[in-house]
Amino acid sequence: MSFNIALSGISAAQKDLNTTANNIANANTIGFKESRAEFADVYANSIFSNSKTAVGGGVATSQVAQQFHQGSLQLTNNSLDLAIKGGGFFVTASEIGTLDHQFTRAGAFKVDKNNYMVDSAGNFLQTFPVDKDGNSTSVSLTTAKPVQIPDTAGSPVQTENVTLQMNLNAKEGSLDPAAFDPLDSKTYNSVTSMTIYDSLGEPHIMTTYFVKPNNGSYNGENNWVAYYAIDGKQVDVSGPAGTYQTDTNGDGTPDATGTAQTTGGWKGSVLKFNSVGVYTGSDPAVVTTEALGVGGAGVLGPGADGTQAVNIKFNAPTQYSAPFAATELSQDGTTVGRLTNVEIGEDGLITASYSNGSTVPLARVALVRFANEQGLTQVGNTSWKASLSSGPALAGEPNSGTFGSLSSSALEQSNIDLTTELVDLISAQRNFQANSRTLEVNNTLQQTVLQIR
Repeated sequence: MSFNIALSGISAAQKDLNTTANNIANANTIGFKESRAEFADVYANSIFSNSKTAVGGGVATSQVAQQFHQGSLQLTNNSLDLAIKGGGFFVTASEIGTLDHQFTRAGAFKVDKNNYMVDSAGNFLQTFPVDKDGNSTSVSLTTAKPVQIPDTAGSPVQTENVTLQMNLNAKEGSLDPAAFDPLDSKTYNSVTSMTIYDSLGEPHIMTTYFVKPNNGSYNGENNWVAYYAIDGKQVDVSGPAGTYQTDTNGDGTPDATGTAQTTGGWKGSVLKFNSVGVYTGSDPAVVTTEALGVGGAGVLGPGADGTQAVNIKFNAPTQYSAPFAATELSQDGTTVGRLTNVEIGEDGLITASYSNGSTVPLARVALVRFANEQGLTQVGNTSWKASLSSGPALAGEPNSGTFGSLSSSALEQSNIDLTTELVDLISAQRNFQANSRTLEVNNTLQQTVLQIR
């Protein structure tokens, strides 16, 4: 009996040594959680035995329990590196479409040859789908899927709407709109330009010229004429040119009509302001250019949509006694963009930025938690699987409820305390030596008994 007790003590000490050695070996393993060997005494008794004089049968390993407390964060230069600050596990899968999930705290992710986010073992990071505004459309693990980061930002979108906001200097001198010539800066007062796109994603420079017409100011009404060009070529407004009233005799009331059309036939629009410089409207009310292709302005190249026209909206322009300044130049077209940056927020939203200025929400990192984390089954590669003891995986978004937030460009280090582990190593060694001594004493006693004559 005493031999078995000593052997159980040696076995327990060896288990403790192995557990401590494994912790020390993984001190630099990202996302590793320390283990603790837990022991229980072996005791057996029956209804006919005397419990007061019964001796235990040794020791047994009851569990090697994982300790899931937070590890320290290590900052990196990779935006795909993720660390969880708080509760939760990342979800990975070995294949696309499978529901056989693994769970990990190791967030060293990268992209594979197909631009999917994967870990070092090639397992796919699982994410929740999001809408165009970045809101999750589902937080169920059954709808979670790998995230693929596109190199390009979709197909080109031709410009349909342009928005302009500026201040036109009320102190500018008057000019004759009929004499406007884009090659002669003396024939216009101000000019501004912006980039627009055709249906093929080809960029074009749209230029707007402003002319303050003669006699266009009267009784608190002020008029300006706007002409448009794309890539330096004349672009007329669709339909008749804008018109404005003029005060030719200087009595403060309009007595004639001016037209926003040059002697060469270039047609523009008219902007109107009141006595305090506030925009009151334009003529035509809706400013739309002629078709930009052949038969219209003829500024688009072969293959592009020749029917493309641009709607021009003046967003509360002003006419103050201040220098000309364009405060808004925007349009709704895009060209093909190349991936320039990937960002992951604390809420797990993965956003890709592209060279065309577009920002696209791709997915949201899925997190899970368990009722009993220590019931998880280890599967290697710093990963676990759910078991009956752990309970089912409960999915949710990062930085919500009991789920921790994500830190991008960071990794969670092992939660091993080397000082504690080295002390435990010495303690396990002493236990092993003590139980070995017990075994040796038992052997000596038996030899003594056998030698009695």
